[in-house]
Amino acid sequence: MKLFSLLILLFCMIRAEIDFRLSADIHPSLITTNEEGLLINSSKIKYSILDQTFQSLFLEIEDAMMSTIEVPEPGEAGGYAHEKHKQNYRDMRKAGELFVITRDSKYADFVKDMLNGYAKLYPTLGPHPFAKHQKPGKLFHQMLNEAVWLTNVSIAYDCVYNWLDEESRKTFEENIFSPMVDWFTVINAHEFDRIHNHGMWACAAVGMYGIVTRNEELVNMALYGTKKDGKGGFLKQLDELFSPDGYYMEGPYYVRYTIRPLLKFSEALERNLPELNIYNYRDGIIKKAYYSAVNTTFPNGNFFPINDASKTMNIKAPGMVFGNSIINYRYGEDQNLLKLCDIQQKVLLNEAGYVTAKAYSNLDANNELSLNSIEYSDGKDGKKGGLGILRMGEGEEQTVLIMKYGVHGMDHGHFDKLHFIYYDQGREILNDYGFSRWINVEPKFGGRYLPENTSYAKSTIAHNTVVVNMESQNKGNRNKADLVHARRHFFDVTNSNVQVMSARADDHYSNVKMQRTMFLINDYRLEYPVVVDVYKINSQKSNTYDYPIHYSGQIINTNFNYDKSLSSMNVLGNSNGYEHIWIEATSRLSKPAKITWLDGNRYYTLTTAVDDESDIIFGRIGANDPSFNLRSEPMFIVRNTSNDFVYASVIEPHGYFDESSESSLNAYGVIEKIEVVGYNDQATVIEVLGKNNLKWKIIINNVESKKGKHNKVRIENKVYQWVGDYSVKLIDK
Repeated sequence: MKLFSLLILLFCMIRAEIDFRLSADIHPSLITTNEEGLLINSSKIKYSILDQTFQSLFLEIEDAMMSTIEVPEPGEAGGYAHEKHKQNYRDMRKAGELFVITRDSKYADFVKDMLNGYAKLYPTLGPHPFAKHQKPGKLFHQMLNEAVWLTNVSIAYDCVYNWLDEESRKTFEENIFSPMVDWFTVINAHEFDRIHNHGMWACAAVGMYGIVTRNEELVNMALYGTKKDGKGGFLKQLDELFSPDGYYMEGPYYVRYTIRPLLKFSEALERNLPELNIYNYRDGIIKKAYYSAVNTTFPNGNFFPINDASKTMNIKAPGMVFGNSIINYRYGEDQNLLKLCDIQQKVLLNEAGYVTAKAYSNLDANNELSLNSIEYSDGKDGKKGGLGILRMGEGEEQTVLIMKYGVHGMDHGHFDKLHFIYYDQGREILNDYGFSRWINVEPKFGGRYLPENTSYAKSTIAHNTVVVNMESQNKGNRNKADLVHARRHFFDVTNSNVQVMSARADDHYSNVKMQRTMFLINDYRLEYPVVVDVYKINSQKSNTYDYPIHYSGQIINTNFNYDKSLSSMNVLGNSNGYEHIWIEATSRLSKPAKITWLDGNRYYTLTTAVDDESDIIFGRIGANDPSFNLRSEPMFIVRNTSNDFVYASVIEPHGYFDESSESSLNAYGVIEKIEVVGYNDQATVIEVLGKNNLKWKIIINNVESKKGKHNKVRIENKVYQWVGDYSVKLIDK
């Protein structure tokens, strides 16, 4: 029996490695061909975006060629040497592209001279001296950057391969490329096989270099892992990192980074190994991944800043520009994707870019980018929660509400299940902190993640979700968090005026079950769509619950008195992110609390139901931060101590403010009161009252239901009936 099992295992391992032969030894063939270069050269004047892309590339490389080539000794992340090596790989790739388009040998000479510099330096290097906690490269402090270098330089090498003499190719391969590939696949095999964006880059780098040199062994390794058993490699990355919807488990900020090697290697495979049919792999997962990246952006093109993320990374990122041309070319032109060219203002300089530029030139200028409400499943099987996105309105004025209820997101994940972000008038109104990092700013910890990324940015209190007993979810333990996930409850956007999403997180605090239901509601008596947030908590014992709201702007007024810290401030806690929060003011609440602040040209009022034991804390980030690493941003926290509790709130945008004209209109909102009528295991009933005879009765199903199912519940001696997962009645008083 053991022998039989061993034979089966051996057979499976053999089957994992595909028997293939790369297409003819033609160069260049990774991303472009000589014929495509001629096409771009002859067609660029026809289409403005094509010509604009070419002229930008031309000026960049002409400028680079005026400077002396430098291949410096390795230095600190974000420092001069680090940035120079990054610029070098970009310059080599771009010079190679220009050579293919123009056939001017000066660009090939530039690539050759640069590679000669690396051929002298690289054999002298050991592991990077400033690696700290990362898996090191030799040129860079982490192997990831080295893989990015090889991915780009493989394209450059492909472009000039036939122009180079055999002796030069031998020098470069023996002194740079082969040692670098060994560093990835032998010395750091575990990192190469790791299912992570680092692994994706490493697979793409080795695979693309393998195609250039027609080394089928390397291509097999890139596809199936160092052992070629399918447990690692590019295809495993596609299997594990994306849900069936294409949502990337590390979040939008990292998908724009991962999409770059994914698409570059995919395009190289399609051109050189078409029998793999990579663009149809896993039911078109590559297309789905790109669309999910586009759909997880705000109307201004910025990515949702969930997990470790920059607040300003946007759709103009290189991988997204590359992908727009490729996806339009490989899957058929999409009017919505073509509209992204308005923001990106670039296309690829190959046939995909030509096709995209031509289609874009015929696009109706009045068309607007149209992003709609959508729910994405999370986890490789799509059964580990998800991300809900509600949208109302069009264009830059669109209102967006996001709730996160998926997997943790590996080491880039934050402890923030049931966290939400609210976007309005072109900005985050209720925001996510993002990461604590000054990327590539060498004086700030070498441009790496700062210690405060762990102590604050990842903590639960740094997000708009309930914190239990002043502890982060899963006690801030990433390994524990990776084992659990939140769960979708329901998602419905069939009514354009009432959109809703609901999810649960039952495994993130011991013996505490949480359910959040969020509505985006448009009512004719209101100026703008409003958010209704109902957060239900169940526990067998008494806990302290903190409901934080992170806002920007200036507090205008409240309907309660508070004690303001005037001459000194205390720290809110001593761990789990609380040690970084100054207490600015406090108050005991006894009636529905209202807080109004001004942000941009609009007022925002949060009205929240409270009981006689509710407190509010006005806080500000910045305590215990000796190096000014954290941004000083405000928040307020509604605190309760109870077994079970329901936080019910309305966030209402209203009015107008313009300082230049000294105009202020409707500084007081319409919503006057929100009340928790009652709740039990089956349902929660909420009532919202306001001016202009506004009255909403909201019922939320707390148990599994089905669309069309008739439900009935008795709460506070009154019977409520509704159909399906929820009911919202917008009635006149």
